[in-house]
Amino acid sequence: MKWKVCGMREANNILEVAVLQPDYMGFIIWAGSKRHCSKPQYVPAGITKVGVFIDAAVGEIEDAIENHKLGAVQLHGNESPVLCRELQGKVQVIKAFGVGEAFDFDTLLDYLPYCDFFLFDTKGPMPGGNGTTFDWSILEKYPFDLPFFISGGIGLAQIDKINELRNTDLPVYAIDINSKFETAPALKDAEQLKKFKEKLVL
Repeated sequence: MKWKVCGMREANNILEVAVLQPDYMGFIIWAGSKRHCSKPQYVPAGITKVGVFIDAAVGEIEDAIENHKLGAVQLHGNESPVLCRELQGKVQVIKAFGVGEAFDFDTLLDYLPYCDFFLFDTKGPMPGGNGTTFDWSILEKYPFDLPFFISGGIGLAQIDKINELRNTDLPVYAIDINSKFETAPALKDAEQLKKFKEKLVL
């Protein structure tokens, strides 16, 4: 099981979290977020730097990939399969979808050829960072082989449930954590993250 810490911004905090060696570190390049980061900082080798975008133009995303040395992009808005196709092969493409009480997995079909991963987050008033979990049992109906991230209000309380996912046939690739480990927007509690990693069956 891989893990991603999202919503990073502060240089010293980035280094504190990097010591724990998450597989991915996310920077929200969207001005509407309270965790907005216009210039993602350096991250140590071995950690994939992820730029999180919401309905940005492909040129803007491509510029950010080059300028900030991104290894992955997380598309958290209403981006089309065509946009995903234009980014394919340049970085890892993670397409996010908000999941509510009902979710039609057929809406993913057109994205399958152009994405490296899907990400399932809680559908809420904001495109992401709502701090609540969705009903993971919905994922039992996931019909594809493409691996995915699970996001949305994940904290220490979900550890047992996360570890149980390893005993299923679902292609869960990574857990994406953010707000439940914050002391302030974009500032993560490294000690709490350490506890999370220690309990997570990697």
